[in-house]
Amino acid sequence: MPITLDFPPRLMPAPQAAHYIGVSASTLYGLPIPRKILGGKRLYDRRDLDAYADGLAIEGESEVINGGW
Repeated sequence: MPITLDFPPRLMPAPQAAHYIGVSASTLYGLPIPRKILGGKRLYDRRDLDAYADGLAIEGESEVINGGW
C-alpha cells in the first residue's frame, strides 16, 4: 500500500519546492534560498522556503527607508 502524506516533506527537490511556494522551478533557482545536499541530491528545506515567504513584503504596507524619507 502506498504511503500518502498529509503534510509536505521537510526536504524537497526543486519542482516540488517551487510548487510549495507558488513559483516556477526556474524562478526558484534565482531566489536566495539555500539548498541542502543529501547524497548527490540538492534539496530545499521547507523551513527555508517558509522563512523566505515570511520575509516577503506585504501588499499595502510601506517600507520605512532612511528614517521615513
